[in-house]
Amino acid sequence: MENMHFDVLAFGAHPDDIELSAGGTIAKLVLEGKSVAIVDLTRGELGSRGSAQIRSEESAAASKILGVSTRINLGLPDGFFQCDEKSLLEVVKVIRKYRPKIVMANALDDRHPDHGKGAELVYQAAFLSGLVKCETGELDASGVPFLPHRPDAVYHYLQDYDRMADVVVDITGYEDIKMKSILAYGSQFFSKSNDEESSEPQTPISSPAFLDHVKNRDSSMGRPCGFAAGEGFEIRRPVGVHSLLDLL
Repeated sequence: MENMHFDVLAFGAHPDDIELSAGGTIAKLVLEGKSVAIVDLTRGELGSRGSAQIRSEESAAASKILGVSTRINLGLPDGFFQCDEKSLLEVVKVIRKYRPKIVMANALDDRHPDHGKGAELVYQAAFLSGLVKCETGELDASGVPFLPHRPDAVYHYLQDYDRMADVVVDITGYEDIKMKSILAYGSQFFSKSNDEESSEPQTPISSPAFLDHVKNRDSSMGRPCGFAAGEGFEIRRPVGVHSLLDLL
């Protein structure tokens, strides 16, 4: 793993953030032969349903469904992590180790405060990771410090809030894989077998209606672009092209 580099490094504040908002995009990338790794910032231990251990097992199952073989958890404190030096350096270490071309991160603004914090944390870390004088003390297997590396782009997937996407990825044909990866989180989302006798508290995402919302959102996101289903992303730094025709 020391020398493994990835095309895409997808960060989420909690296990299941990525599956809900970018699961189709990731499944498509993997099946196209691109290398993708997932990084969860926290273990989601403050969640009303399930536990950190259960969610760890669920995230492993979801990764397998998406075809992602590398998933790590930074173990930052759920609900309390900050965009501070300690957290930034943890993310910088991961970026330098895996040297992604593209980074995915949480929504810039959202209902859960961790999502906006996670977005800012990853965005800043992606910049700091390219600075020669930003030292982490992390060494590779040969005892050599990991070299600076700055991803080419950071894309923020959309989550609970309806926001205008700058980029929409066509996930037509990958909806079923995405939904199966979401349902791998049986402690969090509705499943008849799990909820018939469940004593877990109900949450805004534990009802059947929420899963319908996810499907409808993907349909609505794709429609303006002529896609049956799409996933939206925001960018903070413009993407440069040599011609407007390159965007077609």
